[in-house]
Amino acid sequence: MKIGREHSQRQVLLIFLLLGVVGAVWEPRHYFVMEETSSGTVLADLVQDLGLGAAELAARGAQVVSEENELRLQLDLQTGKLILNEKLDREELCGPTEPCVIHFQVLLKMPLEIFQAELQIGDINDHSPEFPEREMTVKIIENSPVGTAFLLKTAQDLDVGDNSIQNYTIGTNPHFHVSIRNRGDGRKYPELVLDKELDREEQTDFRLTLTALDGGSPPRTGTSQIRIIVLDVNDNAPEFAQAFYRVQILEDSPLGSLVAKVSAKDLDTGTNGEVSYALFHSSQEMSKTFELNALSGEVHLIKALDFETISSYELDIEASDGGGVTGKCSVSIQVVDVNDNYPEIIISSLINPLPENSPEIEVALFRVRDRDSGENGRTVCSIQDGVPFTLEPSVENFYRLMTDGTLDREIKAEYNITISVTDLGTPSLTTQHTITVQVSDINDNAPAFTQTSYTMFIRENNSPALHIGTISATDSDSGSNAHIAYSLLSAENPQLALTSFISINADNGQLFALRALDYEALQTFEFHVGATDRGSPALSSQALVHVVVLDDNDNAPFVLYPMQNSSAPCTELLPRAAEPGYLVTKVVAVDRDSGQNAWLSFQLLKATEPGLFSVWAHNGEVCTTRLLSERDVPKHRLVLLVKDNGDPPRSASVTLHVLVVDGFSQPYLPLPEVRHDPSQEDDLLTLYLVIALASVSSLFLLSMLLFVGVRLCRRAREGTLGVCSMAEGHFPGHLVDISGAGTLSQSYQYEVCLTGDSQSNEFKFLKPVFSGIADQNYGRQLGDNPFSPSILGM
Repeated sequence: MKIGREHSQRQVLLIFLLLGVVGAVWEPRHYFVMEETSSGTVLADLVQDLGLGAAELAARGAQVVSEENELRLQLDLQTGKLILNEKLDREELCGPTEPCVIHFQVLLKMPLEIFQAELQIGDINDHSPEFPEREMTVKIIENSPVGTAFLLKTAQDLDVGDNSIQNYTIGTNPHFHVSIRNRGDGRKYPELVLDKELDREEQTDFRLTLTALDGGSPPRTGTSQIRIIVLDVNDNAPEFAQAFYRVQILEDSPLGSLVAKVSAKDLDTGTNGEVSYALFHSSQEMSKTFELNALSGEVHLIKALDFETISSYELDIEASDGGGVTGKCSVSIQVVDVNDNYPEIIISSLINPLPENSPEIEVALFRVRDRDSGENGRTVCSIQDGVPFTLEPSVENFYRLMTDGTLDREIKAEYNITISVTDLGTPSLTTQHTITVQVSDINDNAPAFTQTSYTMFIRENNSPALHIGTISATDSDSGSNAHIAYSLLSAENPQLALTSFISINADNGQLFALRALDYEALQTFEFHVGATDRGSPALSSQALVHVVVLDDNDNAPFVLYPMQNSSAPCTELLPRAAEPGYLVTKVVAVDRDSGQNAWLSFQLLKATEPGLFSVWAHNGEVCTTRLLSERDVPKHRLVLLVKDNGDPPRSASVTLHVLVVDGFSQPYLPLPEVRHDPSQEDDLLTLYLVIALASVSSLFLLSMLLFVGVRLCRRAREGTLGVCSMAEGHFPGHLVDISGAGTLSQSYQYEVCLTGDSQSNEFKFLKPVFSGIADQNYGRQLGDNPFSPSILGM
């Protein structure tokens, strides 16, 4: 234990003078019971005495506490009766002390009240007087004068009051009677008084019976035999230097310590002058505690002293000479208290655990006791710093341990409170007692997500029930208050059926995709999730989840121009006089995917004349690479591959038909076949060559005749509208863009039609229409905007 620790402690001084103050406030209740009363006896009705109902006593946790903390009394909370819990032995509890009183308190809580009470134990005559010896010897000088008194050894009776020894008697005889004397402590002792002179030569000894009687009803007795020896004349009796000695001895004196020394002298000579000492009227307790040296008169300690048990002793010492003549003296020994008892802490009530967030409440009620006296029994009580608790002195020697404000279990769930009690003795003694207090949880913390928002990625075409991510929340509470359940709340888009897309594991917050997602249909969506604890009432919080669908290359490129699903193929016209680099057409395609999955590139797979055409890889423009010659066939078939940049890449092919014409004024062009077998391609090519050769020959012979006709036709065309009504046929109308990259100096758009009702399949050329769309964008690359391709000339 730590002694005298006072720094940084909140101290509360316990002064036992509070007993007098409390007594002035609450008048102690007095109760009485005879010793040896049977257990279960009702001693009092506390309902009536305290003015409280039995229900209130039970509700306020009434209990009986005592200094010794022994359960001799019991309170029946149902009836409010104070009941004796065991038989009481007054002699065991109080010894010779009279009156014999047990102090106890009736403790009430909420609010705290303490009622002082005391139980006086009445004595019954259950012990008989007992002499220390069955026979005692008294030596009397034969010439002792009549009326001389001689001390006799006293009897002991453990009872008190009227039940203690009240009288001594001896048998009837002519020489002696018994006289009763009172000592300073109130006890009676007998003296043998000489009534008639003795004559040794007549009678040398006497035998008498000494009877001790107590005052009980009926009285109890004890006897001892007295042998009286008549001595020859011894003129001087031993005389003590002091008739009364008063000494003090510390209670912690070691065994063998000298307590006192008495001295007596005898003026006689010889054996009549030799003095010896002996204890007279010595009880069994005194004989066990002190030892008298018969020759020196020194009194030594042979048993440890305890001030709290016996604070003083009275010794009667007899000095005898060789002739049997005696003298006596008394020695009063006062035991001096030393600080040899540690303070005691007795817990009367303790609340554990304590609910958090509660206002100031009482944690424990305890009392402090120190068995020492004076300054040694005064105490200082304190608790350590740094804990949210205070110590309040209550009535008498009780203290209340209170909370200092509200407790928060999430900050600290357990407190070890050390109560220190130090007395004011020298050296001081300290007792420490540690109380462990648990703080119980209430649901005062909502779950907290580790993130305010979560972003999760999932690839399209996922498998159903795919785990896409986990949300997590923590709760500072404990037990069921910290058990979290997760749930889906709502989607940001109210039209989105969230529960058909996403599910959540309520226990661990794992999110799953319920079905395959399509990036092209849904690129991203958001929804809220909730975390709810299981407290009462339950607390919850929300977080936002942002799901991003990642694109897979699951869509092949789609060709917008030329259309591939019509019944008749699209034919592009190419002037035979076109310069190298002449833009024949532009293939336009899109890809529903995104990113690099939508980056398209173009490639020429197959051509009738492989060296005549080329395709720009980034924009799909089909251009000539050289001048056309007379040997080039009039019709060309090109197969182009459109490929995206995915992994693995996807592609689509497109077929172009290019028809070579000598000029846009040529009146006749053969109708291209819609569908033909590739095996007949060579025969058709020969046919086209023959037709072309015949056409050139005809033009050469008729050039002069047609010169005038052509001029007249041009004037006629200028006056007509540029709209051509298409008749049903196999050759659909379309626009052909001849840019400045060709042989013409300006960009023109021509609407070319074939008359379906003419057997000669003549071309009908209309007037040119200046394009309102700039052709400067033909050169843009793939990265400009792959999602918004434009159709050339449209």
